[in-house]
Amino acid sequence: MSKAAIEENRFTGTTPAPRLVPPPKVRRRPVHIVATVAAIAAGAAIAAWGWAAVTTTETVVAARTTIERGSIITADDLTTTQISGDNTIRVVPGDELDELVGTRAALDIAEGGLLTPEMTTKDNMPPAGQSIVGISLTPAQVPAVTFRNGDKVRVVATTGEGGEPSSGTPLSTSAEVVSSSVDETTGNTVVNVLVPYADATVLADRASTGNIAIVMDPLEP
Repeated sequence: MSKAAIEENRFTGTTPAPRLVPPPKVRRRPVHIVATVAAIAAGAAIAAWGWAAVTTTETVVAARTTIERGSIITADDLTTTQISGDNTIRVVPGDELDELVGTRAALDIAEGGLLTPEMTTKDNMPPAGQSIVGISLTPAQVPAVTFRNGDKVRVVATTGEGGEPSSGTPLSTSAEVVSSSVDETTGNTVVNVLVPYADATVLADRASTGNIAIVMDPLEP
């Protein structure tokens, strides 16, 4: 400050204004700038990957109700659902739902289960070389169990009420259950079984007499 200005301030009683000093300039090292940019880019990539993993889904076919093996699949049995796009199970795409209607369940399918190609078949029933025979049975002629499609059974010829027991091994036919239901009028259990074509005629004749019974066997003896 000049001498004249000092003298003037002395007579006027004013205080000189402080001198403003500009802040020092911070010099950033190039390596720090590169590291910061790389960290931001990596964070953005991770966020994008996480968003894609959550939002990427696909529509697939699922069972609306429990479908038993051997039954014909209807539109009411099926629905669609969304699953993660990175699912490793080979499932049936949702746009193929209509193609499954009218096919047959090759396996038991639980309600809510996702359908895979192996769960359905277009094979005719009965297959070549086999026949389906319907048998009406009283409670005394059938085990007190619920028959399911695919159950292995033996259809045994009996002597009938009041008859003499057979001295040898009764005649029997190995069969596979296709379906079963209870006749609400008679209370009998009606079981449709799959048997070799050559045995179908004899089995149907025995079934008509009522001298017959069903024995359930393990699925894998």
